[in-house]
Amino acid sequence: MNTAQIITSVVQMLLGLAFFLFGMNVMSSDLEKLAGGKLEVLLKKFTKNPILGIIFGALITIAVQSSSAVTVMLVGLVNSGIMQFSQTIFIIFGANIGTTLTAWILSLSGIESDNIAMMMLKPENFSPILAFIGVMFVMFSKNSKRKSLGSVFVGFAVLMYGMEFMGSAMDPIKDIPGIENVFIQFSNPLFGVFIGAVITAVIQSSAASVGMLQALALTGLIDVGMVIPIVMGQNIGTCVTAVISSIGTNSKAKRVAFLHTSLNVIGTVLFTSVFWIVDSAFDIPLFREPATAWSIALIHSIFNVALTVVLCPFAKPLIKLTEICVKDKDAEKKNNIHLFSMDERLLATPSVAVSECDNITVKMAETAKQMIITSFAAMCEYDKETEEWLQLQEEILDAYEDDIGSFLVKVSALSLSEGDSRKTGRMLHAIGNFERLGDHALNLLESGKEMSEKKISFSSQAYDELTVLTDALIEIITLTTKAYAENDAELAARVEPLEQVVDRLTEKVRRRHIDRLKAGECTIELGFILSDILNNCERISDHCSNIAVAVIESATDGYDAHNYLSSVKSGNDAFDEEYRQYKEKYKLQKNA
Repeated sequence: MNTAQIITSVVQMLLGLAFFLFGMNVMSSDLEKLAGGKLEVLLKKFTKNPILGIIFGALITIAVQSSSAVTVMLVGLVNSGIMQFSQTIFIIFGANIGTTLTAWILSLSGIESDNIAMMMLKPENFSPILAFIGVMFVMFSKNSKRKSLGSVFVGFAVLMYGMEFMGSAMDPIKDIPGIENVFIQFSNPLFGVFIGAVITAVIQSSAASVGMLQALALTGLIDVGMVIPIVMGQNIGTCVTAVISSIGTNSKAKRVAFLHTSLNVIGTVLFTSVFWIVDSAFDIPLFREPATAWSIALIHSIFNVALTVVLCPFAKPLIKLTEICVKDKDAEKKNNIHLFSMDERLLATPSVAVSECDNITVKMAETAKQMIITSFAAMCEYDKETEEWLQLQEEILDAYEDDIGSFLVKVSALSLSEGDSRKTGRMLHAIGNFERLGDHALNLLESGKEMSEKKISFSSQAYDELTVLTDALIEIITLTTKAYAENDAELAARVEPLEQVVDRLTEKVRRRHIDRLKAGECTIELGFILSDILNNCERISDHCSNIAVAVIESATDGYDAHNYLSSVKSGNDAFDEEYRQYKEKYKLQKNA
């Protein structure tokens, strides 16, 4: 084999690796998009039970086709305070098992049979069909999920051709004079572990490095005894991605990366020692058999399953050891206010990032609702403690709006599923309105504070009218936040007729105050305060309307807000009936 041939093989090898990694990336991205926000919901649900955690860890890794991506996601979730560090260990065990599926798929290339059905199981035979179907889906389907599925099919085909290129590039290696002497070095278990770890760390994909090993096995130059340490080393190398991602995170997130690495290092040291002892003592013939693609897949699976079985009973000690090795320096920092900040590592799994932003926006909605309700009470009975609480909540709302808004701008630039895209739009419309609700709550508090300091109060008739108005506002804010939290378009549709009732109520209260002012039953000073209160009440209902419209737009695939508001106010029977019921429910008593 001359120099030109060697260079050609190296180039072909790099091309195959590039195709493999690109196909893996396309599959990972679109599989995650198909899974949508369900990943995040299931992740939280299954982490409480060890067995379910392992199973789900394996399933989610199969879904995104990368144990490294799952671990990076865990780092992001823990760094954001969304998950507890102790919940991650069983997901990591499962991720190690789930990542072995790719090796089994690649091993199907070794099928040899004259049976057409059996031959169609070979990836290189059925992947062109998948690629064709995938291209048809991408080009002609209008359904976003079908397009994503098409991209997965195309990605798989590209991956398989990458594997074929690597296999073709490896084949001439066996003809290089003296190459056997090079591969003898792999007989040393420590060297095998080192090579497996380094190559996997460089390309940051255990699936790709296992694929390269399976391609190398086609040359017949490596045996089963050489493969075992290399596979163990690959499990260490795959931890590099998580370690890099943990740089700049809090201590709890660093613990996730440390735990992932320590599990694989402990497992590798333990099983390499057992392998070396058994191999030295018994000289098992199986270890001298030429390695095949399927035997590599089997070794990969056995190692990761055995690692889980052996170390799973020691989960709590391993967590404790990690906590000792990585001190929680963040616990020493005391903050007067806990501000949430989304971790940018979650951008690697957009559906999880969108879902978590939505969860925090729901908390934001609940905070705004409690502030409004509390501020109504503070108008009647002001106290310093309530003022401090409301100010604290308003700072939290401001921080939420900044953090979520900035993060959503970055999320919006990603390739999102149709559902996640609508959900992102709903949040971007809603967060500003929730923050403004907090501002109006503080304004109402200031009105109550002014009356308390000046020792003035409204007449009993004015209080009765304000009570009817605030009752209507409590219902509209409760209805709005529930509609947002449940993304319920039908519930949101009930907000607009109530908003119209609130507008008319505020106008009636304002007119009645003017009548009392003319009759000398009220003062100018109280009139200014009441005017401020009514303006804020009207704006609260307006913001609720804005949020409800955003929910309806999201649930009805971008329904035009202007057309919606116009239609419900002009001859809409359902709207008219809701409006009539609310008008009757919140009716002011007749003037005495």
